[in-house]
Amino acid sequence: MTGGAGATVDAHHHVWDLSVRDQDWITGPELQPLRRNFTVADLAPEAHAAGVGRTVLVQTITVPEETPEFLALAAQHELIVGVVGWTDLTRPDVADELARLRDLPGGRHLKGIRHQVQGESDPEWLLRPDVHRGLAAVADAGLVYDLVVLPHQLPACARAAADHPGLTFVLDHLGKPPVASGAREPWESALRTLAALPNTVAKLSGLVTEADPAAWTIDDLRPYADLALEAFGPHRLMYGSDWPVCTLAATYGDVLSAARELTRALSAGERTQVFGTTATRVYDL
Repeated sequence: MTGGAGATVDAHHHVWDLSVRDQDWITGPELQPLRRNFTVADLAPEAHAAGVGRTVLVQTITVPEETPEFLALAAQHELIVGVVGWTDLTRPDVADELARLRDLPGGRHLKGIRHQVQGESDPEWLLRPDVHRGLAAVADAGLVYDLVVLPHQLPACARAAADHPGLTFVLDHLGKPPVASGAREPWESALRTLAALPNTVAKLSGLVTEADPAAWTIDDLRPYADLALEAFGPHRLMYGSDWPVCTLAATYGDVLSAARELTRALSAGERTQVFGTTATRVYDL
């Protein structure tokens, strides 16, 4: 699954239309290039040119309207085979809400839930009793839970994963390691603790924008990718582009090429896992 048209799975990308709603996180001059529409029509030619035939569309903002829109997109575009949406995990009727989403047009494409935990001031937000109940509902619904967190929040991720052994936790962007500075700790120790739990998986994604966007090299990314491969193994690691956020540092094709270079030492079968099999299994694509 590392070559050929339609072979690779991109397990992490976004779309947005600013005429529908603002993306209020796009602020400041560094993010200004993202302040435009990015649609499936923009993504599809780049994905197909790179040999990507299936993708997972991931939530961007915490509004209830976005997930139904993403499910409808998945129903309309064969490229999108999975959606990681958002719902308020703390609502008392979260189980009913997950069932409602499943019944919407395209609802069969709902594969996981994600919350912008990286924006929560409480580093142990995932351990709150109301969130605990919500995570249990996600597990009961047969969905997975994507973690978008900063390194200091990784210990709480490990505790949450230990508390919910029946729920698969997918770590986005390897927990956003400090690639630009070259530092490894405390990120490395926290990542190893999380990876030691069998119900955890990670995405080889988002590294180029954690590096120096204008001057990153493969060697900058390699220590972090190598550690993730060692800690999780190819069977618990999946490729994601993080398009269009990645365009701040690289093209869609360049991100995929970098991931292939970072995994060059793996066997053909192991690369197949990273670039397709892991995502297909975890998200039930």
